[in-house]
Amino acid sequence: MKKITTLLSLLGIGFSALMAQKPVTIEGSFAREKFAEVKLFKVVDGTSKPIATAQPNSKGKFGFQFFPEYEGLYMVGTGTNANPQGNYKFWLKSGDRLGISINDTAYSLTGVSNSKENQVLTQWYKMAWLVEWKSVYFSRNLSTYVDFFPELNSLLPKAKAWLAGPKATGNKKFEAALKDIVKLDLAFFAVNFLNTPRSAHPDKEELPDYYSSVSVNSVFPTAQKAYDYPWGMRAFSTILMRDRMKSGEKPKTGLEGTKEVFALINNDTLKGDFALDQAAVIKDYGKYLEFKNGIEEYILTENQKQREFQINSALATLKPGDKGYEFKFEDKNGKTVAFSDLKGKVVLIDTWATWCGPCKVEIPHLKKLEEAMQGKDVAIVSISVDEEKDKDKWKQMIADQSLGGIQLFASGWSDITKYYKITGIPRFMVFDKDGKIVTVDAPRPSSPDLKPLLEKYL
Repeated sequence: MKKITTLLSLLGIGFSALMAQKPVTIEGSFAREKFAEVKLFKVVDGTSKPIATAQPNSKGKFGFQFFPEYEGLYMVGTGTNANPQGNYKFWLKSGDRLGISINDTAYSLTGVSNSKENQVLTQWYKMAWLVEWKSVYFSRNLSTYVDFFPELNSLLPKAKAWLAGPKATGNKKFEAALKDIVKLDLAFFAVNFLNTPRSAHPDKEELPDYYSSVSVNSVFPTAQKAYDYPWGMRAFSTILMRDRMKSGEKPKTGLEGTKEVFALINNDTLKGDFALDQAAVIKDYGKYLEFKNGIEEYILTENQKQREFQINSALATLKPGDKGYEFKFEDKNGKTVAFSDLKGKVVLIDTWATWCGPCKVEIPHLKKLEEAMQGKDVAIVSISVDEEKDKDKWKQMIADQSLGGIQLFASGWSDITKYYKITGIPRFMVFDKDGKIVTVDAPRPSSPDLKPLLEKYL
């Protein structure tokens, strides 16, 4: 039982949650001569993330069985997470069975065990297939606006009438989400068509009236509308680009241009997503920090914070004078201490762990350094990278060894070690009174060079 529970923990699945649900089973086959690797995708904040891969057998059959993390849209297909071609949407929940057959241009349901939700979703798929085909599969057909616009105009009233009719799935969550799925499909297909290579392009006057109703705020009144859709962020970016083009003015770049675009987006979370897209193309660390200061209030979700951290750490040169990483960790009493709390003091950071022999060797020398620096504007901060399971062991060692300074717990090799590219401990780092890097590879306390280095910046 312990091994099973550990495996489920690694997969991010709680044992009690597992016992409360049943797996989803997918049985698929190819109805074409050439087979291909098939992927199963989940939806994460408006993007598609592969979670499993299947190789078809000699007869073109493949399958998946998994415990769903959520009830909602997943995708199965031969495409990639960056390209919608060849990927198909399905609504999956605990215990569902899905049977599909993939041919050269589409999919069909097979078997008799498919859920009512996926039967309904497939009705919509078949109804919208030609519009999707001409929009998304642009490299495989010669469609232009001359034949696409009539198909789009024909689909719009059909979709509205179909949505108004009974669905009888018994699933209120799905039926509510279906309205968003249809709305987003229509907007995505319509705008994607205009932003993909064509042999002929329409004038503004030739656009159907539908396009005037498509804007970031009408399609995405909340960030969750984008986050629940497999191509949500791609649709958001594409529609936003068209919103920007409507002004007819050349878009500005940098922070000024980003703030101008904020005026087109009502939702603060989506402002953060747009800002991070702009941040990702900045190559200079100093310019990045200036940009970050102007958009930081819109970095709201955990995913956005991780994206920002990755951009920041990739650009950080870690050279003297660069701003130090703004960490936040709990001390031995559970109080949160941030790097910015230490401003006004020269800061010595020691990254260590209770299991680290070389770290223990430095403890007596670190104590002597603390005594020498008493009464001076020096903060000595020890950050443990022990795992969460060893937190009590860490606290006990602080007591047994009478460790002084500021003792913080990072719960493993956390962001601070990734930011400063720490792969071995102990690692000592020094920062000046303004929180700027002096060195991220300082002498150890056992070296006579450390004390003069600290005193130099007092």
